[in-house]
Amino acid sequence: MTEVSLDRRQFTRLFALGGSAALLSHPAFAGWAPPLAALETGGAGVAWDAVRAQFLMPPGVAVLNAANLCPSSAPVLKSVYDHTRELDSTPSMKVRNAMHGVKETTRRLLAGALRVTPEEIIITRNTSESNNLVSNGLDLGASDEVLIFSDNHPSNHQAWREKARRHGYTVRVIDQVNPHPGPDYYVDAFRKAMTARTRVIAFSHVTNTVGDVMPASELCALARERGVLSLVDGAQSFGLLDVDLADMAPDFYSGSAHKWLCGPKETGVLYVNARSQPKLWPTIYSAYVGETGFSKTFEGMGQRDEPAIQAFGDAIEFQGRIGRKAIQARSWELGQALVAGLRRIDGVKVWSHGDPKLSAPVVSFRPGSLDAGRLADVLFEKDGIIGALRGGSDRDGLRFSPHFYNSHAEVERALAAVARAMKAGAIG
Repeated sequence: MTEVSLDRRQFTRLFALGGSAALLSHPAFAGWAPPLAALETGGAGVAWDAVRAQFLMPPGVAVLNAANLCPSSAPVLKSVYDHTRELDSTPSMKVRNAMHGVKETTRRLLAGALRVTPEEIIITRNTSESNNLVSNGLDLGASDEVLIFSDNHPSNHQAWREKARRHGYTVRVIDQVNPHPGPDYYVDAFRKAMTARTRVIAFSHVTNTVGDVMPASELCALARERGVLSLVDGAQSFGLLDVDLADMAPDFYSGSAHKWLCGPKETGVLYVNARSQPKLWPTIYSAYVGETGFSKTFEGMGQRDEPAIQAFGDAIEFQGRIGRKAIQARSWELGQALVAGLRRIDGVKVWSHGDPKLSAPVVSFRPGSLDAGRLADVLFEKDGIIGALRGGSDRDGLRFSPHFYNSHAEVERALAAVARAMKAGAIG
């Protein structure tokens, strides 16, 4: 397969002229198919340059923002485009019925990747929707309490607290400690906080703030021992970690395709353990339910974006060809290089933990007294580096979150740019 890359100027011009249609007609897309041959290297390991070539980012752009939004690979983008074009050009019942069937294929792929059964998988739009389906669907009242982790995503916090106001139950918070105090600390903290009233614990598998890895299996085991339900927010682990839900055994696990899985936007997953399904009421009743297991009663969400759901499955297969353990190891390797490099720069305060057992490749830091927002702008304008701004008073600064499509050269470029700014003491 001939590889043709676009630089930043070509990419912008093509998209401005014709949107996605013009972009996908570029020679970079010619002959795209699942790139199995290009990625398989036998015993030599993954050909990471070949992996990078499957993404549209120009060579001068380094996307270090996987914790927020990942680019989709070209095969995933082409899948969305081709299936959308097919549906919109011939929206006959034959084509539409065939499109409806893609949910079951993607459901099977999700179940296989997460080591569970298709009967336990619900296809949603994102992690927030998945989490809300749980907090909306459980019968909780004035005599009940929910324990949440303080470093959950703010949307998860808000959902539990607003529903507690409506239904009268109590929400209690397990505080985050920085740096990560170790898994035993959090298992003990949840154990001590549980009471006879506790019905649910809800925590992030990996935090989006500094990448702390929570002891998910141990916390889910503790919940089972106490007869408590567990919701694991997998927004920052789905597509990054080699997640084994059969081993973790949560009651509920949520995830989004648009982050680490590099899938299409507005596709996500909710795992509902078979033992917990009788405890969860649907909160949306509409047409086009699923055909398998719990989805028959829980997935009536009306018209869906079937081309995106098809591409969701393609994204799972794409990662599967590379190898989920290899993706996890590559991302950790790049994250560790960032932590080590940032700690060598005078004046930089690194918030993320340095122990790879405790911290995922979500690296947050304060660039001394420099204006972090201005630095983020300059990093992109001058060096093509895309990170995320962390405002407020909670571990403020910048966040870099590299993934398997990044390279050590991009990490070094980011470190050099931060070092130059810190040495100058100002941002030009």
